[in-house]
Amino acid sequence: MSMSDPIADMLTRIRNAGRAGHKRVDVPASKLKLEIARILLKERFISNYKFVEDGPQGVIRVYLKYTPEDEPVINGLERVSKPGLRRYAGVQEIPRVLGGMGVSILSTSRGIMTGREARTAGVGGEILCNVW
Repeated sequence: MSMSDPIADMLTRIRNAGRAGHKRVDVPASKLKLEIARILLKERFISNYKFVEDGPQGVIRVYLKYTPEDEPVINGLERVSKPGLRRYAGVQEIPRVLGGMGVSILSTSRGIMTGREARTAGVGGEILCNVW
């Protein structure tokens, strides 16, 4: 079965696993999803991730991060640009998530990066998702 929005599927799996208290979640792999996982790790929303060879596609094993009170570090994941309605932003319109407490992830001409990095680089792009 083909999936119409694999990014939304990845975000939903991470959101559901965090709410259920799981330590890790497996997501079907793609280069774009690996870049999103890299940014989540760099911004300290997850504790680690690794690519696992499994069949023709492989999976990304995402290790979730929790506070000392066993609350998930990721409070919210929101898909912004959807297949039915793409959302683009110029460098001036890149949103700040929760006044800088969260991160927006963009697909730019220079690759996948956070909103902060895109503003610094002076590029806009497609707003993939917001994480807080």
